[in-house]
Amino acid sequence: MATVGFIGLGNMGGPMAANLVKAGHQVTVFDLSEAALAQAQEAGCAVASDVGEVTKGADFVISMLPADHHVEGVYLGSDGLQTQLAKQTLVIDCSTISAETARKVGAELAERGISFIDAPVSGGVGGAKAGTLTFICGGRESAVDAARDVLNAMGKNVFRAGDVGAGQVAKICNNMLLSVLMAGTSEALQLGIAHGLDAKVLSEIMLQSSGRNWTLEVYNPCPDVMEGVPSSNDYQGGFLVDLMAKDLGLAQQAALRSGAATPMGSLTLNLYRSWSQLGHGREDFSSIFKYVTPQTKK
Repeated sequence: MATVGFIGLGNMGGPMAANLVKAGHQVTVFDLSEAALAQAQEAGCAVASDVGEVTKGADFVISMLPADHHVEGVYLGSDGLQTQLAKQTLVIDCSTISAETARKVGAELAERGISFIDAPVSGGVGGAKAGTLTFICGGRESAVDAARDVLNAMGKNVFRAGDVGAGQVAKICNNMLLSVLMAGTSEALQLGIAHGLDAKVLSEIMLQSSGRNWTLEVYNPCPDVMEGVPSSNDYQGGFLVDLMAKDLGLAQQAALRSGAATPMGSLTLNLYRSWSQLGHGREDFSSIFKYVTPQTKK
């Protein structure tokens, strides 16, 4: 089994590190949150006193961080890991960041002889806990293949989208589509409810019709239609509105650079940013259902 350093123990990173331990890997973790470190220690992880300690003897260093500047700081900052990583260590960044930052980090590590792949995930907190995440990787084929053993301990699908940065592009394409589906499904359900339809019955009708999509299948945004999803838990847990807005912002930046037309992605970004500004940024992204409640019922 492998020796793994893990940086970033948030809602996603904590369960991912725990699943590595369950699979028999030796895992050393670091996070700025003492509570997160204590929880990881209870799951069987060793706790590092500083971020550099996770690199010692590591076959793999995995990071799951909030944004570009966190990733760049950890690896390329004045006290970054680029000078502490051994050449045999494979760096796997599972954060969702811009493709440009992933390429920058990958290129600078490559100059030092260190292999790097970007491997953002799909599947949410539920998938992180269950070990059923999908990893969308960018990097050399040999590097992605070398990472499969540890990635398979945390997920059920590992895809290689292309070279470094390609994983990030594929991830933001996926999340842009997901946001459009969630907003559209929410609008359709609210329209039906406004005309006296039962949301559960309408959901089943659409599931068996041409409107079928992932949100209806496993992540219904209407409360009490489906068990075990954030909408039935006051929109707590899951994938935050603020994170969806961040990913949609990355998608729009990528669209501007390439000249791609993404009118639906732009509209959905505005919806999520507005919803966040109204104080719902820490709710699950399916809470957009509440934003499209008919005006007469608000």
